[in-house]
Amino acid sequence: MIGILIVVIKIIVLLGFLILIHELGHFTVAKLCKVKVNEFAIGFGPTIWKKQGKETKYALRLIPLGGFVSMEGEDEQSNDEGSFSKASIPRRMAIVVAGATVNIIFAAIVYFILVSTSGTYISNEIDTIIDGYAAKEAGLQVGDKIIRINDEEIKSKYDLDEVMDENNGEELNVQVQRNDEILNFNIKPTEVKSKVTGIYLDDDAKIITMDKGSSAEKAGIKNNDEILKINGQDVNGSSDKVIEILNQSNDQNESQDKIENISQNEESQNNDTIEITVQRGNAEITIDLVPDTVSTYYLGVNMKYAEDSLVNRCINGWMETKVFVFSIFDNLKQLFTGNVGLDQMMGPVGISEVVANTNGFREFFEMMALISLSLGVTNLLPIPALDGGKLLILLIEAIRRKPLKQETEMNIQLIGFAILIGIFLMVTYNDILRIF
Repeated sequence: MIGILIVVIKIIVLLGFLILIHELGHFTVAKLCKVKVNEFAIGFGPTIWKKQGKETKYALRLIPLGGFVSMEGEDEQSNDEGSFSKASIPRRMAIVVAGATVNIIFAAIVYFILVSTSGTYISNEIDTIIDGYAAKEAGLQVGDKIIRINDEEIKSKYDLDEVMDENNGEELNVQVQRNDEILNFNIKPTEVKSKVTGIYLDDDAKIITMDKGSSAEKAGIKNNDEILKINGQDVNGSSDKVIEILNQSNDQNESQDKIENISQNEESQNNDTIEITVQRGNAEITIDLVPDTVSTYYLGVNMKYAEDSLVNRCINGWMETKVFVFSIFDNLKQLFTGNVGLDQMMGPVGISEVVANTNGFREFFEMMALISLSLGVTNLLPIPALDGGKLLILLIEAIRRKPLKQETEMNIQLIGFAILIGIFLMVTYNDILRIF
């Protein structure tokens, strides 16, 4: 009972707080722009607490999964002093984007604090060189600082990883600093082949998503299938056991945020075909799957950590936070290009489950930062009924130099709201399937 209560409190605190700061963003900027706010509410449904201020009614409602700021003249034309509709377009735009902006800034600050207090970054100085890889054969040495690759400046391992991720096995011009000397090396990275299925699991060996076009998808495996056996071996409801069987060693196990990507080294199995038995509804289904072969390219160097100092911790925090913030845009790109489907999205039910499974304050705040960033960026999408949709309508008004007809704007908002409700129901249904 106490455990359930703690879970409920965690969910309410996280979602409630993020909604609160979002609406406070709208509220604060509206006040600064001298727009009258009739009501500031957190939650939906019946009012459980309210207080009338000099101008604004403050309310707390029963269902803590939303909130709103009701401004004079926001939904209909009003000639009253302080009306939203009478404010200038720049002021209205500022009010509209304020909520999402607060969420994004809050996420960046929290993530920066978490990362900068956890350690320093990995520098551009070589710590060790791996036998059998290109760097060793080319003559790179321990202590060399990689300062440039193909005219791209390298200040840390993050820069090195970015260059290597974009490399498709082409020869690289690597510039290093050795003592006081600058040396240039032409290096063809070492190719490492591995086999991947494109399946992602939760801790209980249940498939939560798959890469589009992956071998698993082509073989007929579906989201929410629960893996029972791999090559005849029981996995005992454990994703770790799945990885162990495929890799023949726990040392090959790689996970992120409790989601495992099933993969196997090319050398780990003589037979390319994997026999996977899954539970789908009340049926057990056995599927033969031939993993995809992918190539990754490496120099074969391990880099040294930068000196542990306040400055270097802040640099690490800045670099990690930048990657964190821009990763959401890459996820959106994959969604709109079809690489990620709606069945892979997560709604309030799925988010609540993830929040409930967080352990400790650090993990809780990491999840809070991620959800806050997602909330902020998603709200800025140009979809009617979202803040981004309202911003788009204001841009149209600015270009036309006159507002849309009220009826037209209302119809646009209603269509957008209907679309959002449809997406919400679909995502919630998939969340429930994943959980149960």
